[in-house]
Amino acid sequence: ELLKQLISSINKPKLGLHSDAGSCKIYCNRHNGSLWYTLNNSEASAITQTALTGYLKELKFEKCERRGKEVYKLLITIQADRPYILESGHDTHFAKSVLAAIATLTPQQLYSPITLQPTPGTTDENVLFCRVWVGSELVMASYNEESNWREISKQAIAVTKAALEMAF
Repeated sequence: ELLKQLISSINKPKLGLHSDAGSCKIYCNRHNGSLWYTLNNSEASAITQTALTGYLKELKFEKCERRGKEVYKLLITIQADRPYILESGHDTHFAKSVLAAIATLTPQQLYSPITLQPTPGTTDENVLFCRVWVGSELVMASYNEESNWREISKQAIAVTKAALEMAF
């Protein structure tokens, strides 16, 4: 019951005057000189903070159009001071490191806030990974070329959905 009240209070909108209406979309790639950024009127704005902490609310794949091409994106919804939607290519190292980590967790672990920390690749300056923390514990999850991404993705989405369903 206390958990339900806590989650309910987190999901309540801010009252009064503020600048946090709606969600904030964060693009997770290294195309604009930073690890992640937002867009405002098509202008990239670097995010200088090195991590985002909040409650994982949803993982989903979405087909969309970018630069005139149809592509698939992984959308990660984190509830913090406001909803944040992180977007990454579905087959990037960022997406794979998040999915692999979340797939190893239990729904109960997702009752706590998680922290996502974009991490640059060391040998290729286009590569972006993501470290996932539950509390002060780094979630260690390896993957390779033989990893079954369909199954890993299904598991990560199932854990996320189960955590949300158990909370209500």
